[in-house]
Amino acid sequence: MERFFDLVFSTLALIILSPLLFPIIVILRFSGEGEIFFLQDRIGKSGKVFKLFKFATMLKDSPNIGSGTLTIKNDPRILPVGKLLRKTKINELPQLLNIFFGDMSLIGPRPLAIQNFNSYSKEIQNTITLVRPGLSGIGSIIFRNEEEIIDEKNASIDFYNNLIAPYKGSLEQWFVSNKGIFIYFLSIFVTIWAVLFPKTKLAWKLFKDLPEPPNELKEKLHYFN
Repeated sequence: MERFFDLVFSTLALIILSPLLFPIIVILRFSGEGEIFFLQDRIGKSGKVFKLFKFATMLKDSPNIGSGTLTIKNDPRILPVGKLLRKTKINELPQLLNIFFGDMSLIGPRPLAIQNFNSYSKEIQNTITLVRPGLSGIGSIIFRNEEEIIDEKNASIDFYNNLIAPYKGSLEQWFVSNKGIFIYFLSIFVTIWAVLFPKTKLAWKLFKDLPEPPNELKEKLHYFN
């Protein structure tokens, strides 16, 4: 059922948003490094690797510079136009093509680069690869300000592996265990609400049985008990 809505919504969105997407394509082509799309290997359903589409917002060789696949607050690798695209999440819109092609769903666990995927335990890896990854989802909603959490003082693989990854993984496991058409549409609504009101605590109010975050992350994740 979700796949039907994925196909319908992604097709409609690509058509409706085309007046926005085409000017962005032109701007990116003639600014920065001239790159339009950033394609990166991500882990999908059944562990299959696919190419994830994003608008190019960072230096071309950014995965091999600085903090690698982790993006931090005020990351110096982000291009001028990229700052706006990332802040508004417009850089994620090309993933509508991934949804249309069947690599992703509108709602699901966030598709991770191989390095970040390996930060999850085998149990979490086996669980989240049971479903298609999502443009948004519980993990994406709760960690919508992840770049701010991973600021310069927290920009380490250990911080990600020992604190963020285990909790984000538990959120993705919660989704897989509770997925269904109700969670699908509720997650779409909360995603839109969170884009409009970034500091909202609505997710904690609507998804009442989410795993509780570690104390170090509660304030940063706007935790509501």
